[in-house]
Amino acid sequence: MTNAQPPAGESVPAESAPQGDDTAASTPPSRRQGRKAARGTGPRRREMRSETSVPSVPQAPGTIEAFPAEAMARRARRTRAELHPEGAPPVRYPAPGAAAAGEAPGPAAAAPGGGAAGEAPEENPVAAPTIGAPEVTTPGPIESPQVTAAGPVKRTSKAGRNLPAAISVGIGLMALVLGSLVFYPVAFVIVVTGFACVGVWEVSRALLHRDISVPLTPVMVGTAAMPVAAYFSGPEGLLFALVASAAAVLLWRSLDPAEGAVGSIFAGVFLLAWIPFFISFAILVLRGREDPTTALTLDVAHVSVGVLEVAILLLLVVANDTFGYLVGALFGKHPMAPKISPKKSWEGFAGSIGGAAVVAILATTFLIGQPWWVGLALAVGMVAAATAGDLAESMVKRELGVKDMSSILPGHGGVMDRLDSILFSAPMAFLIFTLLGRYPA
Repeated sequence: MTNAQPPAGESVPAESAPQGDDTAASTPPSRRQGRKAARGTGPRRREMRSETSVPSVPQAPGTIEAFPAEAMARRARRTRAELHPEGAPPVRYPAPGAAAAGEAPGPAAAAPGGGAAGEAPEENPVAAPTIGAPEVTTPGPIESPQVTAAGPVKRTSKAGRNLPAAISVGIGLMALVLGSLVFYPVAFVIVVTGFACVGVWEVSRALLHRDISVPLTPVMVGTAAMPVAAYFSGPEGLLFALVASAAAVLLWRSLDPAEGAVGSIFAGVFLLAWIPFFISFAILVLRGREDPTTALTLDVAHVSVGVLEVAILLLLVVANDTFGYLVGALFGKHPMAPKISPKKSWEGFAGSIGGAAVVAILATTFLIGQPWWVGLALAVGMVAAATAGDLAESMVKRELGVKDMSSILPGHGGVMDRLDSILFSAPMAFLIFTLLGRYPA
């Protein structure tokens, strides 16, 4: 008796399955036949796939395929139906790879519809839409770092400064200081006092980063009093002004009920001793043992020795910065204090000593008539003191977490960024001039 085969797509009961069928042994016949019926098998399945398969839309060069081909084909058919209803001229798509991305189309690619060169284009040519495929843009030429949309980039030196602005501001400050020093010493005292007050203000603002409030009223009064006391009363007047100012800070802060009195008092006394007290030694060098003058000096050929020595002091500070910067920028390889000032090198320090020695020997020999070794000793002492002052201010700035004390002076930062070398150099100059016989017994 012949077993009748069930029609395609119908399930076969388990009991009617042919005996001895190896394929049916591994999978139950009902489940196996059900899966075949659901997805179609044999030639019928291949026929269905060929009917639903549509070639993918040609991609323009330089693009990527973001969706499966079948989904893109469905979207392309809907777009063609919307753009070209029935009766509209057919759309002819360009052949893939007709023109490379970014290249001008050749004669064949220029003809709409991908026709050969010289073939008449059809009416209403429409380029093939690239649906769902974002373009991959190739990076263009890199812009020069010197020009941006906002304009040319400001050039900075190897040391991180705006060199033209730094030179201009430095020349202006030197003209102000030397002009007041030579023609009217009282004006020089006023200029020094003003610089000291601005420096105290800058450091007091920086201390706020550590929540340390400085009693500015007594500190500013003491800062203004010390240079004046040094000029009119000498070393005794300067020392008295320092002690009186420290006592005023202590009394002022003790009467204030706000918290942090101890830190505030120490900060105020520290500022008084660091800035106005040290810078007042330049006033002591100017005064000497002579009586202070309050008259206007127009005869530059007969200026006092104190004026010349202060001029030498300032010239050596400038020589220290200039030669140290030039030699350090060109040959600096061994940092002096990498954790405090990474850009300061031993090569720059040697350059500062060499340049300052030349300036000091010439200045002491021709301006004040001292032996050459006085100039050499002055150069070594001044460079060491100026470097120590610079490192001290750098350490304070690192502890407070600031780069510059302020931005008042373009190319330099704040006033304290220019006073740091002078603050330690002025006491050293006063000491050397005193020990080497500047003042007669």
